[in-house]
Amino acid sequence: QVQLVESGGGLVQAGGSLRLACAFSGGTFTLGWFRQAPGKEREFVASISPNGGAKQYADSVKGRFAISRDNAKNTMYLQMNILKPEDTAVYYCADRRGAVSAFSRDYNHWGQGTQVTVSS
Repeated sequence: QVQLVESGGGLVQAGGSLRLACAFSGGTFTLGWFRQAPGKEREFVASISPNGGAKQYADSVKGRFAISRDNAKNTMYLQMNILKPEDTAVYYCADRRGAVSAFSRDYNHWGQGTQVTVSS
């Protein structure tokens, strides 16, 4: 049974950094980060293949965020730098069988989310 648990969220000033973690169990699959701000739809952030060789990013985070994973620790990470107030959202990790994807409908299981708040 796949389980996903996010951690690492918090309050940070604009321009700062945070690193999110997603602990996963039940297999080694493609993983993704999504986020949802109040009153907005869930949006894609980044995705990584099972061996970490393929990565995909949303245009809004390219050059600022970096996705990675350590399968020995069953953990995926999202290093977020140069944070902006518009990055404020609940961040979710999810898994899928197949290649990296930006579409939430392609993902099977979701974590409970972790709140990231960026103050201006």
